[in-house]
Amino acid sequence: MSTSLPDIPGRFGVLGSPSWMMGRMSAGVPVLEIGGSHVTAAVVSPAGWDIEVVERAKVDSQRSADEIVAQLVAAAKQLPLASGLAVALPGPFDFATGIAWYRGVEKFDSLYGHDLGKSLRELLELDRVVFLNDAEAFSVGEWTAGELLGLDRCVGVTIGTGIGTGFLDDGRAVRTGDTVPPGGELYKVSHDGRPLEDWISARAILRLYFDRVGAEESAIGVKEIAERARGGEAVALEVLLDAFGVLSRALVPWLSRFGATRVVLGGSISGAFDIVSSVFPFDVAATRDTEHSALIGAAAHYVRSTGGN
Repeated sequence: MSTSLPDIPGRFGVLGSPSWMMGRMSAGVPVLEIGGSHVTAAVVSPAGWDIEVVERAKVDSQRSADEIVAQLVAAAKQLPLASGLAVALPGPFDFATGIAWYRGVEKFDSLYGHDLGKSLRELLELDRVVFLNDAEAFSVGEWTAGELLGLDRCVGVTIGTGIGTGFLDDGRAVRTGDTVPPGGELYKVSHDGRPLEDWISARAILRLYFDRVGAEESAIGVKEIAERARGGEAVALEVLLDAFGVLSRALVPWLSRFGATRVVLGGSISGAFDIVSSVFPFDVAATRDTEHSALIGAAAHYVRSTGGN
């Protein structure tokens, strides 16, 4: 299926591309967006940031390293590959070298120490594979053609099973220095003596909700809690306001240090934004499509990193 984002005026015109994004990649950048249970293969056109999703397949992240690599290769082979491939995926991962360091995260553990970059290059006969953290890819995509379009300093935050962040300076992720959290990753910050993800994540919200209603439900997620809040349930509303309030308080000092002028929220839980927007004392918006932004961001990073070659 082919999709196109609506016209957005900004620094580069109407979804226009700066000169470094044009040239030989104008025909499209092949991209894989990898999650814990899926892989999306798409072609992204830098000329207008149109996205053609070629395949979205399930990935069994509990299989052996060879089996996981085979699943990714099968998806990539659906794309019109030339010399390179852009890949957005979660950490822990060495994005510069292409080596996976997953351990104890309940996904891709068999890839620990595996040179995924080498495997993909050899099996797909490519010159280069460019990796980017999925949350940073989302943020770069929003900076390229979304809610953060062309801003000097801004932040993208993905909220789902955990917290992902991208602190951007002119569209490039900043991971070092005292103006960003360690590694540029907000999840490493604690709140009231506990990891941030103990307060704001899918599991944290569900746990808080069950504690307050005094019972657990098996077939419920954050989406259902948000629907109950919209329907007038006080406990559901309080839980969401409390959880996102913690996120807001965790972000405020870092936004100040970094000099960020806007934040965009993505991920599966960002759909509750209409309920919790009042807790944020800074300029913030919710994405229109997390996956599409990640695809655009991975493509933009590839072109910027390689000069379009």
